[in-house]
Amino acid sequence: MADRSLEGMALPLEVRARLAELELELSEGDITQKGYEKKRSKLIGAYLPQPPRVDQALPPERRAPVTPSSASRYHRRRSSGSRDERYRSDVHTEAVQAALAKHKERKMAVPMPSKRRSLVVQTSMDAYTPPDTSSGSEDEGSVQGDSQGTPTSSQGSINMEHWISQAIHGSTTSTTSSSSTQSGGSGAAHRLADVMAQTHLENHSAPPDVTTYTSEHSIQVERPQGSTTSRTAPKYGNAELMETGDGVPVSSRVSAKIQQLVNTLKRPKRPPLREFFVDDFEELLEVQQPDPNQPKPEGAQMLAMRGEQLGVVTNWPPSLEAALQRWGTISPKAPCLTTMDTNGKPLYILTYGKLWTRSMKVAYNILHKLGTKQEPMVRPGDRVALVFPNNDPAASMVAFYGCLLAEVVPVPIEVPLTRKDAGSQQIGFLLGSCGVTVALTSDACHKGLPKSPTGEIPQFKGWPKLLWFVTESKHLSKPPRDWFPHIKDANNDTAYIEYKTCKDGSVLGVTVTRIALLTHCQALTQACGYTEAETIVNVLDFKKDVGLWHGILTSVMNMMHVISIPYSLMKVNPLSWIQKVCQYKAKVACVKSRDMHWALVAHRDQRDINLSSLRMLIVADGANPWSISSCDAFLNVFQSKGLRQEVICPCASSPEALTVAIRRPTDDSNQPPGRGVLSMHGLTYGVIRVDSEEKLSVLTVQDVGLVMPGAIMCSVKPDGVPQLCRTDEVGELCMCAVATGTSYYGLSGMTKNTFEVFPVTSSGAPVSEYPFVRTGLLGFVGPGGLVFVVGKMDGLMVVSGRRHNADDIVATALAVEPMKFVYRGRIAVFSVTVLHDERIVIVAEQRPDSTEEDSFQWMSRVLQAIDSIHQVGVYCLALVPANTLPKTPLGGIHLSETKQLFLEGSLHPCNVLMCPHTCVTNLPKPRQKQPEIGPASVMVGNLVSGKRIAQASGRDLGQIEDNDQARKFLFLSEVLQWRAQTTPDHVLYTLLNCRGTIANSLTCVQLHKRAEKIAVMLMERGHLQDGDHVALVYPPGIDLIAAFYGCLYAGCVPITVRPPHPQNIATTLPTVKMIVEVSRSACLMTTQLICKLLRSREAAAAVDVRAWPPILDTDDLPKKRPAQIYKPSNPDTLAYLDFSVSTTGMLAGVKMSHAATSAFCRSIKLQCELYPSREVAICLDPYCGLGFVLWCLCSVYSGHQSILIPPAELETNPALWLLAVSQYKVRDTFCSYSVMELCTKGLGSQTESLKARGLDLSRVRTCVVVAEERPRIALTQSFSKLFKDLGLHPRAVSTSFGCRVNLAICLQVSFLDASKCVSQRVTFKDRHTVPHCSTRFPLLMLTHI
Repeated sequence: MADRSLEGMALPLEVRARLAELELELSEGDITQKGYEKKRSKLIGAYLPQPPRVDQALPPERRAPVTPSSASRYHRRRSSGSRDERYRSDVHTEAVQAALAKHKERKMAVPMPSKRRSLVVQTSMDAYTPPDTSSGSEDEGSVQGDSQGTPTSSQGSINMEHWISQAIHGSTTSTTSSSSTQSGGSGAAHRLADVMAQTHLENHSAPPDVTTYTSEHSIQVERPQGSTTSRTAPKYGNAELMETGDGVPVSSRVSAKIQQLVNTLKRPKRPPLREFFVDDFEELLEVQQPDPNQPKPEGAQMLAMRGEQLGVVTNWPPSLEAALQRWGTISPKAPCLTTMDTNGKPLYILTYGKLWTRSMKVAYNILHKLGTKQEPMVRPGDRVALVFPNNDPAASMVAFYGCLLAEVVPVPIEVPLTRKDAGSQQIGFLLGSCGVTVALTSDACHKGLPKSPTGEIPQFKGWPKLLWFVTESKHLSKPPRDWFPHIKDANNDTAYIEYKTCKDGSVLGVTVTRIALLTHCQALTQACGYTEAETIVNVLDFKKDVGLWHGILTSVMNMMHVISIPYSLMKVNPLSWIQKVCQYKAKVACVKSRDMHWALVAHRDQRDINLSSLRMLIVADGANPWSISSCDAFLNVFQSKGLRQEVICPCASSPEALTVAIRRPTDDSNQPPGRGVLSMHGLTYGVIRVDSEEKLSVLTVQDVGLVMPGAIMCSVKPDGVPQLCRTDEVGELCMCAVATGTSYYGLSGMTKNTFEVFPVTSSGAPVSEYPFVRTGLLGFVGPGGLVFVVGKMDGLMVVSGRRHNADDIVATALAVEPMKFVYRGRIAVFSVTVLHDERIVIVAEQRPDSTEEDSFQWMSRVLQAIDSIHQVGVYCLALVPANTLPKTPLGGIHLSETKQLFLEGSLHPCNVLMCPHTCVTNLPKPRQKQPEIGPASVMVGNLVSGKRIAQASGRDLGQIEDNDQARKFLFLSEVLQWRAQTTPDHVLYTLLNCRGTIANSLTCVQLHKRAEKIAVMLMERGHLQDGDHVALVYPPGIDLIAAFYGCLYAGCVPITVRPPHPQNIATTLPTVKMIVEVSRSACLMTTQLICKLLRSREAAAAVDVRAWPPILDTDDLPKKRPAQIYKPSNPDTLAYLDFSVSTTGMLAGVKMSHAATSAFCRSIKLQCELYPSREVAICLDPYCGLGFVLWCLCSVYSGHQSILIPPAELETNPALWLLAVSQYKVRDTFCSYSVMELCTKGLGSQTESLKARGLDLSRVRTCVVVAEERPRIALTQSFSKLFKDLGLHPRAVSTSFGCRVNLAICLQVSFLDASKCVSQRVTFKDRHTVPHCSTRFPLLMLTHI
C-alpha cells in the first residue's frame, strides 16, 4: 500500500517507519481503513504545505526534519531492545543494571521520563521508568538537559534519588509548544519530550500508542511534531478541549461513552508475551567482578625460541625401513628387543635379523593373503589396527614394521578385554572413521578375546566389523624369493596414526608422516646422544608416546637393545626395572615418575644395586610439575647407589607435537638443573611470580630441558587469538618443526585449530610464515632457553576466571595422608558446569578398611587444604570403594568415564561431601517482578522461550467459587461420611491384578463401613486413645486405604510403611523397624500374611521380634460399629505422618495437619479438574509424598474413581498399566520413574503387538511422573518417542515437582497444543530439555520432623 504521493516528500526516517507500521497494521486488520487514514494524515500533516501564519508561529528548528545522524542514533536506540552484545558484559555490573533497566523500560511500554511536563498533569510512580544508566547516550542527556541542570552524558548517569524526586514532583517549567534545541543532533530527543508532554491525559488513562511492533523494531515509535503545529499551550482543568490518547483535540460536547470507547481503544496493548520471557544470562547470574589486586603480566613480549640445528650425519638412513634393512642384513644376530615374563626372567629375545625377516613376511601376507588377487582387502595407504597386549612388545614391533614395509598405516590400540571396556566405544569410532577393516594381533591375544558361544569374536560396541589376522610366523605364508618390499626414502605419506583421548572422552587419531617419523628419530638421537649397541630399559607403553618413540622407533634407527618391562611385572615387583638396569648395565632408562615412586616404596636397602652405568634416566611425564618430588626423592635414596644428579632428564611431549623438549645429559655434575618456586596465586591468573619455598601456596617446577633440535617454540595465549605471551606470562606452548604430527585424521576443522596455528605479535604481525602446532602444554620459556611446564590444557579448570590444574588439586589431596587413606593413590579430579561456571569434583577410591568417621575426617581435611593452598572451593568430594573406578589399560583411572558416571548418577559413592555454598558464588539475582503476569501468561506451566518471571502464583483457594460440597467439611473423615450418605454406591477405588482384571473395589459406603470396623478394633483390641500413632504395613491395595480412614475414625495418627520384601527380609525389615521406632507407633496394623512374615525365623534373624509394638491383623474385623466417630477439635491437629527414606539411607518425616491435608487435596482437585465422573489411573508406590496422597486421599475428597495398579504387578505383566489406561479410556494417569522405565525396557519391541491388541493411548491427556529423585530426561524422552505410535501425544508426558515439605509445588494436568498458540506468537522450548511442570498451587508449609 505504498503511497506514490509521498515519493517526492522529504520525510524523516521515523515518520517513514511509522507509516510502514501503519500499513502493516492495516494489512493485518489491527486498524480500520478510516483509522489508518486518520493517523496517516496526522503523521504527514507537518510536512504538507501550511498557511504562512502557521509557519511564522513556529520556530525554524521545529519545522526542520530530523538530521540523518540523529535519526540513525534514534534507530540504534530503538533496536537496542533486542539482544545486543553491549548488554552481555561479564566485567561491569553497571552494564547489567543498565540492561535490566532498559528491558524493564521496554516491557512496561511507557515513554522515557521527562521533566518537560506541566505540574497540572497528575504524575504516577508507576508511569515512570528509571533512566538508562548504562551508556549515557547523547540523546538521553539532551532529554534531561533542559530541566534544572540535570547531568548530561558527559557527567555520567542520573542518580536514583534525583529520578525519584523528578517522578514525584514533576518539572517546575511549564511545557510550551516550542522549545529550544541543543546542537549535536539531539533534536529527535527534544521532539520526543515535547510529544510525550502533550499526549498525557489528566487521569493518565490513555498514554500514547506505543505498542505497535514490527519484525525489525521492537520498541515504540515516537509521534512526529506535525500534529501540534496549530496548537498553543494546552488548557487544563475546565478547558473546552480535551485530548485523546494520540493527542488529537476533540470537543467536550462528545458523548462520554464515545470518549471512553476511544480511550479504551487507544490504551496501549500489552506487550507480546515473548517480551516477558527474554532470558539473559548476565541479568540472572551475579557477574564475577575481577579482583583489582590480581597480578598482571608486566614483562616484555617473548621471542620465539629456536632449538639447535639438526645435524646431518652421513650414515643416517634415508628412512626407518632402510635402517631396519641395514641392521637386519649387516648384524642379524644383534639383539633388538628382550621381553620379560612376570617373574622377571627373559621370555624372548628378538634379533634384528628376525625382526627384518618376520616383518617382511607380515608385509607380504597383509598385501597378498587377505582377500583375492583381484580384490585385496588391504592396499598400500590403507589403515589397519594393531591389537597387542602390553606384555608382548615383540609381536607388536614385528607387526608395526611389517605395516611400514607394506606401506600400510598402522593404528596401535589397546586390547579390548570386554565389550564394555572404558573408552572402548570411542576407540571403535576412531577405527570406523579411519576405515579400518583388518586388525593384526597375536595368537595369545586372539585366544584371550571375548567370544560368542559359536567361537566367533563379537563385534564390540561402536566398533566396525573387523577381520582378525594373527601375525605369528607359523600362521603366515613365506614370501616368494623374488618378492621384496619397496623401500623408499621418507616422504609425506602417513607412517602411523597414534590415538589420543581428549578431555571429554573422545578419541582422535594423530597422523604422523614418514618424514616426520624419521626427523623425530634423528632429533632424539642428537638430543639424547644415542649410539649403536646401547642398552635401554623401557617401562613405558610401547604403543604410543615416549615408549613408542624411544623403545620401538629410535632404537631401531641406532641398532640399540631394548629391555622391555611389562606392566604386569611392575605390579608384582616395582624394583624390576632397576634390577634390569644393573643386570644389563643399561645406559638409558625410560620411566615415569610413578615408577620411581613405587620403586622407592618397595626399596628396603636392597644390596647389589649399582646405577653408575646410567647416563640418562628419561622421565616421560616431566610435563607434570609434581614429578619433581619423585625425582628428588629418588635421587636422595639412590645417589649412594651410583646415581648422578645430571642423569635425571625430564622431558615434555604430546601426541600432536611429539617430543616438545628434553633435558640433555651432561658430564658436568656441577651444573644444577633449572627449577623455580612460583606463586600458585599468580599461576591461577596466568602470571609468573617467583615466591619463597617457605610458603604453602607455591609450586616448585623443574625444567624439561631445551627445545628439540630443528624446532622453534613460542608461548601463546590459551584463549582467543594466538598472540605471543609476555616473558612473565603462562601460555600454551606451540612448536614449529618437521618432526610433529600433521593432522587429526578425518577432522579438518580441529586440524586447522591445532596444527595450523600462526602466532602473532601484539601488533598483529605473524611470527613465522610456517604454521605452528599446539602442544596442549601450559608453560613458559625461562632463562637460558629452558622450557618449564606448569600444566596441561586438558587438565585446566577455569573457576570464576581463575585457572586451576587438575594435577595440582590431585597433589594437594594426596598430600593429606595419601598412603593411609586413598587406595593406591587412585584419585580423579575434573570439573562440571554449574550455573555457567566450572566446579571442581574430586573422586577417590578409599581403602577397604576405612571407616565412615575416617572418611569424613579425611574429606574435611582435603577441603581445608585445597581452600588454603589454592583458594578455591570444592563442589563435590566423593569416595568410592576400592577397585570400582573405570581403569585405563595400564591401570590408571579413566578420567572421562569417571566424569560420565558422575554426571549420570551411576558412580555409587559410599561417602559424599557436597559443598556448593563454598564454590557457587554466582547465584541468580533476585528476579524482578514483572507487571501484568498471571497464570495464563505462563501458558499452563510450559516453558516459553524468554525471560523467567520473578514469581508465579497459583489460584487462590479461598477466592474460587464452585459447587464443591466437600468444602463444607474441614476433615477428610467428614468428607467420607458425607459421600457414604449422599452417593453410597459410587465406586471410589478399583484395584487391578496382574491379569488386568478387577481384584477388588470399594464404594463410598463400603469404605465407610470398613473404616468403622477398623476404628472399633483399634479402640477395643488395641486400647488406643486419641493421638496415638499407628503404623500401617500393607502392600499397595484397598486394605491400606481402609486402614488409613479407620485410624482417622478412631482419632489415631496413621503412618504408612512399605512392608518388607519376602525375598530380602534381612535388608528391608530393619527399615520398617526404624520407621516404627522413630514414629513412636503404639500399634502396628497389617494383613495376616505380613503378620506371619514379621514373626518368621528370617525376621527374627534380622530384628528382635519382641521389640515390635502390638500387631493387629485386619483380615478378621469385628462386626460392631463405633459408638461415635472421632472429630478433631482443631484443624491444625495432626492428621498423619509422612515418612520416607532417601537414597543415602536418611529417614525423614513430615507432619501433616488436617488443614494442610484438606488444602492439599483441594488444590489437586482444582489443578487436575477432578470430579466424580472422572477416572484416573495410578501406578506408583503409595507410601509417602504425592504418591500416597493420590492413592489414598484424593478420591475421597474429589469423588473421582481411582484405578489402582500396584507397580509390583508390572514385573509379571509390563503392559498392565498401559492396557488399563487404554481399556478404561483414562484421560489422566500418574506413574513413577521406575514404572516408566519398566515399560520402556519391557515393551520396547512389543509396540506392534500391543497395537494389534487394541492398545490406544490417544485419549491420554496427561501422564504425570511423580518424581521423587533427579529428573530423568532421557527416560521421559524415550518413553514419549516409543509410545508415540500408539497414540500418545508428544506433550502429554510431564513431571510433577515438589520437595519433602511441599509435596507438590507444580503439577501438570493438561497440555496446550502448540498449534493453538500461533496467534499469540508463543515459542515453546523443547519440552524434554527440562522436565516441565505446570502452574504452582498453594500448599501450607509443613513441619519437618
